[in-house]
Amino acid sequence: MGEAHQDLYDHRGRPRVAITGVGLITPHGRGLAAGWEGVLSCRSAVGRVQRFDPSGFPVTFAAEVADPGFTAVPAEVEPLLGDLKGRLAAACLREALDMAQLPALGARAGVCMGSEAARPDLRDVAVRLRQGIYPPLSELDRMAPHAPTRIAAAMSGATGPCSTVSTACTSSSQAVGEGVLRLRRGEVDAMVVGGVDVLVDPLMITGFALLGALSTRNDAPEAASRPFDAGRDGFVLGEGAGMLVIETFAHARARGAPILGEVSGFGCSCNAYRITDSPPDGRGAWQSMRLALADAGLHAEDIGYVNAHGTSTPMNDASETRGIQRCFGDHTMRVPVSSTKSMTGHLVAACGAVEAIFCLMAARTGLLPPTINLDDPDPECALDHVAHRPREARVRHAMTNAFGFGGSNGTLVVSAP
Repeated sequence: MGEAHQDLYDHRGRPRVAITGVGLITPHGRGLAAGWEGVLSCRSAVGRVQRFDPSGFPVTFAAEVADPGFTAVPAEVEPLLGDLKGRLAAACLREALDMAQLPALGARAGVCMGSEAARPDLRDVAVRLRQGIYPPLSELDRMAPHAPTRIAAAMSGATGPCSTVSTACTSSSQAVGEGVLRLRRGEVDAMVVGGVDVLVDPLMITGFALLGALSTRNDAPEAASRPFDAGRDGFVLGEGAGMLVIETFAHARARGAPILGEVSGFGCSCNAYRITDSPPDGRGAWQSMRLALADAGLHAEDIGYVNAHGTSTPMNDASETRGIQRCFGDHTMRVPVSSTKSMTGHLVAACGAVEAIFCLMAARTGLLPPTINLDDPDPECALDHVAHRPREARVRHAMTNAFGFGGSNGTLVVSAP
């Protein structure tokens, strides 16, 4: 391998994977700048539900996103933009594609999106059925998990490998990992990856509340998401989208694209435990993190920041802590850890991609977003917490975790350019 080409390949001789564009929509607002400023300002985006009247519900608050309106898309996918989820996907993709200035590559570009099935308004469906009005095919298509994938393919001009990952809270983390694997295998030159989720509706709030998974701090919603705090009582529903354009270093260099960072490692595992609970010893989280480090060719001491899954549920935070402690060993108290879910709520299928972008920004800016509301750290969650305010740090490699209902785990390592 010629010396001029050595930096195009990783420690295993595989093509390195560059990040050349990102798009972000969080409860803090539309766009990368709004999302990053929101978490650096230590501002909670949680408040009383505005989309419907939550009076009488066991939980009356969430972290909602604003409707971005319609984004220009090819005519054949316009019907998919009829709901908020489709509009979020299109607006977020537009930012990522514009930033990357990615040409339409046809079969040499692919798409992988993390997404869950959309939920119809059952009351509206019942009214229409009584009137003999049946949902059109386009409405049924919008409800499918693959709808954002179709939007991404049409907007990017990608006609290569196209897939959807639906593994609950791990969906977009594994979607990014799937894109990395395809690039390393040489199947494509570029991938559009990420995830989107819209969750704030009566069915989801009721369902998660009945499971006992949601915080019930109705009197102080901005303080409800408190990962790793001794007083945490559940997560807060959030929603949003995160999209990345990733491509081989060789392809990005050849077209003169700015390289924002690198996806250098990916690991995934399955707990094979319970549907809603993580194993108390954190073995699934540890395995996912261990595999991501090995994939990146890194050691624990190389990681300068961990964006934890940190949902603010008693069991998840304790389990993840034990996984981190096992993975990092003697280095545990020297790696800064925070959970941005304390400000954005839990974005479920979108959280992995969104938090990977936060890791990218931490590596680029040297600023670590904090965990807010961490007023009384749980002794069971002994970590080097970045609490209350951002911390300055030189970060070469950052790690982000995503652990989903059903037992799926995904870890990404994002590196500075």
